Formats: sequence, C-alpha cells, structure tokens
Amino acid sequence: VGFFGSGVGLSLVLGFGVAYACYYLNSIAKKPQLVASNDRFCRFLEEYCPVVTETYYPTIWCWEGRVQTLLRPFITSRPQVQYRNELIKTADGGQISLDWFDNNDSSYYPDASTRPTVLLLPGLTGTSKESYILHMIYQSETLGYRCVVFNNRGIAGEELLTPRTYCAANTEDLEAVIHHVHSLHPSAPFMAAGVSMGGMLLLNYLGKTGRDTPLMAAAIFSAGWNVFESVESLEKPLNWLLFNYYLTTCLQSSISRHRQMLEKLFDMDLVMKARTVREFDKQFTSVMFGYRSIDDYYEDASPCRKLKSVGIPVLCLNSVDDVFSPAHAIPVETAKQNANVALVLTSCGGHIGFLEGIWPRKCTYMDRVFKQFVQAVFEHGNKIFSM
Repeated sequence: VGFFGSGVGLSLVLGFGVAYACYYLNSIAKKPQLVASNDRFCRFLEEYCPVVTETYYPTIWCWEGRVQTLLRPFITSRPQVQYRNELIKTADGGQISLDWFDNNDSSYYPDASTRPTVLLLPGLTGTSKESYILHMIYQSETLGYRCVVFNNRGIAGEELLTPRTYCAANTEDLEAVIHHVHSLHPSAPFMAAGVSMGGMLLLNYLGKTGRDTPLMAAAIFSAGWNVFESVESLEKPLNWLLFNYYLTTCLQSSISRHRQMLEKLFDMDLVMKARTVREFDKQFTSVMFGYRSIDDYYEDASPCRKLKSVGIPVLCLNSVDDVFSPAHAIPVETAKQNANVALVLTSCGGHIGFLEGIWPRKCTYMDRVFKQFVQAVFEHGNKIFSM
C-alpha cells in the first residue's frame, strides 16, 4: 500500500488542505477598505458599484503581490480589438498616436454623437496592446461605449518628430488629447481611466485642472502615489531583480528606436548604461523636462501632492501589497479631505494584478471595478455630480 493509500498520507493531505483553506479565508480573502469622506459618494458606490464593498477572493494558488504582478500578463486572455489609428499634431511639432475603438455596432448607443467615451491611459511603457487595456475595451464594448487609447509619444510605433517623449508630471499632451477627443464628440459623456503611470499622469492632470475639465469622472488603478517611495521599494534587491531592471530595459528599448533624434540633446550612451529606473530618470527624463534635479522631478510627479485639488469624482484602486506603490505611501488621510475622492484598498492584488478565480484568465477584480464604476458614472452619474 502506497503512502497516499495508507490513510496516513491522505489524512495529511486533507489536513493541510483544510488548514490552508482556513488560512486563506481568514487572512487572504477580505473585503477591501473603502476610504471616502463623502457619504453620498459612498452610498453611490455601494449601490451602483457594489464590487468595492464585496469580499475579494484572490486566486488561491497565487495571491501574493509579486506573483500576481508577474503572472497576470501571461495568464489573462487578450481579447481581439480592431483599432482605428489617428495621429494628432502637438503645439511643439510632435505627434501623438490615438487608437480608437469606435464600437459602431453598439445597440445601446447607436448615435455616435452621444455614445459615451472612455479615454484609457496605459502604464509606463504600455500601449493599446496591453492585456489590461484590451480587457477594459472588452468590458466597455459590452456596455455599448466607445474607447480611445492615449499612447505616449514614440511608444506605439509612430515616429518621434521632436526630441521629446513623456513623463508622469508633464500633462500637456494629455490636455491636448482630452480637448481633441471632446471637440470631436462634444455631446458624448466623457470619462477617463489610467493604469499605473497612466493613472499618475491622469491624477496630476486632474489636480492641475480641478473642475475645469471635460471629464465627468475618472478611475485610477495601481497608481504610484509617492515616486520617492516607489523607486525606493523597487530598488530593494528582490524587487530590483524581478521588476526594476526589466522596467529600465523596457524604457531604454522604447527610446533606442529614436536614438538619432534624441542624440541631439542627450548622451545616449550614458542613458543606455542605466540599471535602475532612478538612474534612467536622472540621465534622461528629468533632463528632458527641464528639472534642476531628479528630486524636483519626483516631487512634481507624485500625485499625492495634488490630490486635494481634484475636482471631479475619482475612484482609485490600489493593493496594499503592491511593491510599486507601498501601502505606507497611499495618501489615505489626504483622500479623506477631498469629497471627490474614494480609495479602494485590497489586501492582495499586487501591481495591476487583482487575479481571482481558480484559473483567472478572462476577468480580474480590476476589470469588474472598472466596468461597474464606468457604467455607474455614465448611467447614474447625476447622483454624484451634485456633491
């Protein structure tokens, strides 16, 4: 009789399974923390976006933050999306690539002039091809909405016409895109969703503009609230090995194609020697946008400094085990001082992870938050816009 057939082995396996299930249910699966000072906003979310008050059950075999972050791009599906590309010119002679999903087959909103529009902002080196962006478009398609993806300069295959790329602090390109999209569809309800650096950029824009924006509301996912704390976390040995070095090489790869243009202003050999995001930003990003030091850039790029000035309803989802945005850097107390802001903090989920289910291929917790909040804003937003 083998070990498992002896009864002893089976008992051990069952005992371990029961113990793990108890640990998972008591310590891992938890309701998110909802931080919002506005009772009306809270009630609105509880009624029309109930996912933010329900227990989040992370995938039982990969709930740890780093694991979720690493596995999500490989596990989640990639819905097929047909884009219409548009290149728009900027005031300084550059160009920005927009990828449109028009959803002209929408049965809910057959009139294109009034079809709700969602502007999507990918992460640091992300484009419209990222799986999390494709999932947001899929969720929007089922609701009948139109989407447009803002690809940062030089990142989506288009030529760089001037020696300038992008950063989390400079909102000029985003402002141009928002006003361009709004001018094309001035009667269409309009909101935005930003992921990671895209969320930071969107928050910095909202902190700058207050209520003076065509956007009705915004959703932010896995934003890095304090850049100083983010880079320090990413420079810890394990995080550097798993994330920082790879991100740095991605940044270098994104500009290497434009080397001939950028060599007019930068020592590209020195930039390509960077081994951390901080070193890359010191040699390239902070210099490009005219900051006296990298500390000045990081201070300006940190959305926590501008959160008090946000003037439209914003829902922000973060996981407290996200090494890109450490829990102690999430501005909980500042959020409580702005009636337009709601934070949703999960105990697990990592960075743009939020995997759930036994085999988390089709839909994540983040996808469900996005879908419910976007639908709530477009279909019931009048209940919070009078806040």
